[in-house]
Amino acid sequence: MHFLPETIEQYATDHSENEPQILQELTRETHLKVIQPRMLSGHFQGRFLSLISKMIAPKAILEIGTYTGYSAISMAEGLQADGVLHTIDVNEELEEIQQKFFEKSGNGDRIIQHIGDAKEIVPTLDIKFDLVFIDADKKNYPAYFDIIIEKMNKGGVILSDNVLWSGKVVEEVKGNDKQTLALLEYNKRLKEDPRLETVLLPIRDGITISRVL
Repeated sequence: MHFLPETIEQYATDHSENEPQILQELTRETHLKVIQPRMLSGHFQGRFLSLISKMIAPKAILEIGTYTGYSAISMAEGLQADGVLHTIDVNEELEEIQQKFFEKSGNGDRIIQHIGDAKEIVPTLDIKFDLVFIDADKKNYPAYFDIIIEKMNKGGVILSDNVLWSGKVVEEVKGNDKQTLALLEYNKRLKEDPRLETVLLPIRDGITISRVL
């Protein structure tokens, strides 16, 4: 779903930073080889993630939901020289594409891949994060928040993708729609949690910026 007219979205993209060549290549390969290529962050959102990361200059980034690695490569552009990005995905079939493009990006040695359930992996990471990007299964967003909030540095930023969920968050929700119900709970928690200040932006399918106080 487009929350702005497509012509306006295209104008915004055209007047934003150009998409790096490596990410253009990753987009092409994802469309050729992977089901549901629309799950890519894409040019506009990718440049947004890159700019946020560069503004924060994080030493440690956590990503929940790697897919083919577009967003990880984008955020890694802002890492400090000795920084590291941990990215987690349940789909081991995408690991080869991820590794290929992480290496081509020049940041392969600073991107650590994890395959498995983020709810089990994140508690094992003995690290505090400056930037977190959540873009995985929506029904687990509240659970992901619970495991990452205590691992955030003060002033750290949590980015949450797909929080408008094609507009379903403002429609009547069916009782068996667990993903929308989870997002409604999640969005409410981000707004009301006294440990955060939050702004929800209608970028693509909705992305929330939450700063840890």
